[in-house]
Amino acid sequence: MARRGIYVETVVRADLDRVWEATQDPVQHVRWDVRFSRISPTGVTDAGATTFGYERRVPLHTVRGTGVSIGERHSTGGVRTSALRFHTADRLSPIAAGRGYWRYVPTADGVTFITGYDYTPGWGPLDVVVRPALGWATAWSFDRLRLWLETGVPPERWPLWSVLWWWRRDRPRAARCRRMPVGGSRRGDQLAAAPASLAALPDPKGTR
Repeated sequence: MARRGIYVETVVRADLDRVWEATQDPVQHVRWDVRFSRISPTGVTDAGATTFGYERRVPLHTVRGTGVSIGERHSTGGVRTSALRFHTADRLSPIAAGRGYWRYVPTADGVTFITGYDYTPGWGPLDVVVRPALGWATAWSFDRLRLWLETGVPPERWPLWSVLWWWRRDRPRAARCRRMPVGGSRRGDQLAAAPASLAALPDPKGTR
């Protein structure tokens, strides 16, 4: 994995259970996260982790892969986490394999929703372009989620091309999200604060 991972943070002024549901339910997840077109659970491991298949549709091609994730809802201070590993054998995918986490931190203002992840590039040197684009897409998706849960406006109302709707000041914007930890750096190891459950996840390569 590259040392320069991706970090995104936002504050969602909504109930913790609602944020958890919108991000953990595969059907709801793909509604706001532009990085996925479909997520289909396929089973549960002996350790309680969920295995799944995922798709990302692009013009003339669909990238397919497998993954495994596990959520933890009970910890000190009400903080929740979700850890993930994923893999694809598709040579056209810009990501070959990756791992990361979500953290949900209850605050007086709502829920601080955080992700940190890193991946093995699928396009070699072209990752110098892909990585910033993925960071932007993650942040844009996080703001799309935030707007949905705070205003009730369905995420489908904001398709990806709404980034060009410059006259709509209420559109999702990646710039509203924090892109590095407090006191940290964009170029740091964004998995340093990952939950222990991430290290315990099996390699999803070959799962069905």
